[in-house]
Amino acid sequence: MIDQIFSETLKILSTLIKFQTTSGNSNLELIKYCEKKLEDAGAKSFKTFNESKSQANLFSTIRGKNNSNEKGIILSGHTDVVPAVSSEWTSDPFIARKKDNKVYGRGACDMKGFIACTLAVAPLFVSKKLKAPIHFSYTFDEETGCLGAPLVLADLKKRNISFSACIIGEPTNMKAINAHKGYNEYITHFTGLSGHASNPESGVSAIEYAIQYSNKLLELRDELKKRNSKKTIFSPSYSTLQIGKISGGIGANVIADQCSLEWEVRPINKEDGEFISNNIDAFAKDILIPKIKKNNPKGNIKKEIIGEVVGFNKEETSEAVNLISNLTGDNSKNTMSFGTEAGLFQNSGISTVICGPGSIEQAHTVDEYISYDQLKQCLKMLINLQKRIESI
Repeated sequence: MIDQIFSETLKILSTLIKFQTTSGNSNLELIKYCEKKLEDAGAKSFKTFNESKSQANLFSTIRGKNNSNEKGIILSGHTDVVPAVSSEWTSDPFIARKKDNKVYGRGACDMKGFIACTLAVAPLFVSKKLKAPIHFSYTFDEETGCLGAPLVLADLKKRNISFSACIIGEPTNMKAINAHKGYNEYITHFTGLSGHASNPESGVSAIEYAIQYSNKLLELRDELKKRNSKKTIFSPSYSTLQIGKISGGIGANVIADQCSLEWEVRPINKEDGEFISNNIDAFAKDILIPKIKKNNPKGNIKKEIIGEVVGFNKEETSEAVNLISNLTGDNSKNTMSFGTEAGLFQNSGISTVICGPGSIEQAHTVDEYISYDQLKQCLKMLINLQKRIESI
């Protein structure tokens, strides 16, 4: 049976990779495809949209007989992928390439592989008499601040639907993850005053202020390491800060009037996130902005919040983690540093675990791939889940 489902999984994954659902782009065609696959299998679906209606979350449910009062289990994945530069890849990143028992393509690992597995097993759930419902949740823009998940969770609350567990299929090598750090992402915009480089006093360099701002962030990064002297469950054991991109200016002979800085914080607790925000905001307001406005009253520094995603907290007793241990036969419990939607589901009162096919080492990389073995392990877990729901 698993060989037939695996063959279908590969077909579905190839189709999913073709949808160029880079974060911020429309995912409607992919959602339409997933909705049809699930509804053909007998699921009932509803969608929630962003303000422009260009992106959607899909939530679908398969019910057995007489299980309307039973708490269901959610299989959750995000539909967006990070950007891919075609010239850097061995082959087109949006055309699945199968080689050496691996599927290459943007999103193959993170996390269209998991979504393909859930779609492939959906008919199996429908064909059996379930004693509890199974739910499929596919969200948009997880990679840029988990923008989609809060909308679907708010909608589920209005519908008064309760759940026993949520399995988020991020790439974990099929290991149960029961905690991760938060993820705060920002873009800080600097507005200066353009001028000829031969007369520095005639303008205000947005780039130079961005550098001062960056240096302050690096000072605060060192402070983060000192704030937590005790070892934590995470690696590294302290909150981290990273500056990822700086953009501005048009040439060495022109004073740059615009610059932007993209940076992130991965706090082990809420207090560390607030420590960074409060200190960098005060530095900009009290030190840098007055200097900018001295030569350009319209100059400014504005911090844009891309997303502030809550962490996923370890629980002493977790129904979801215990479920994964029973399904996979692996009792190990791990943590990770990268962020997911898990904390959002957890904060909604849903027991949550992260467990999915593929390795984070392949996610977001050139020539991203997922192995056949990982896909088969995921399918085995989902088939075991179907058997378990039958026997509840």
